[in-house]
Amino acid sequence: MARHEADREDLIRDAVAFRNRIEWLVPGELEPVVTGLRSDQSLSVFFGQDPVYHFNPDGQLRRAYVDGFLYRTQGDTLARLSRERSESETTLLRSDLDEASLRQFQAAMRTRIAKLRDSLETGSTSALRSVLESGTELRFPEFLARVENASPWLAPALPTRRK
Repeated sequence: MARHEADREDLIRDAVAFRNRIEWLVPGELEPVVTGLRSDQSLSVFFGQDPVYHFNPDGQLRRAYVDGFLYRTQGDTLARLSRERSESETTLLRSDLDEASLRQFQAAMRTRIAKLRDSLETGSTSALRSVLESGTELRFPEFLARVENASPWLAPALPTRRK
């Protein structure tokens, strides 16, 4: 990812960890949407620069970037991480979402994912650019449906760094 959140890399050109990636023109979206698939079938969805969602192969949310905040799964909730920068270091300040905030986050994410899936299924989207493995038949609506139906919807807690 870019050093500063405002610096957007060209995901189709540069995001080589996504072996299969497509940039879509989606009705109702102000910016192109990029869907990327890693070799382990982990899906990422970039609705422009924000929001961004990263899922595991089971469609469970691992990480997200929404409204300028980083989010990381804790298994049973999300940790919201905000960056505090000084001249010498960047510190992540953590606060866990309460139950109401967690439900609101989930509803907003699933609504956005469902609208994308619907537009892909109805053919109302246009693929602008793509990098696809030769002979690979991609079914992005199926991967998005996996996200919508994942239960539990949060991936197991991600390991944290120890100092």
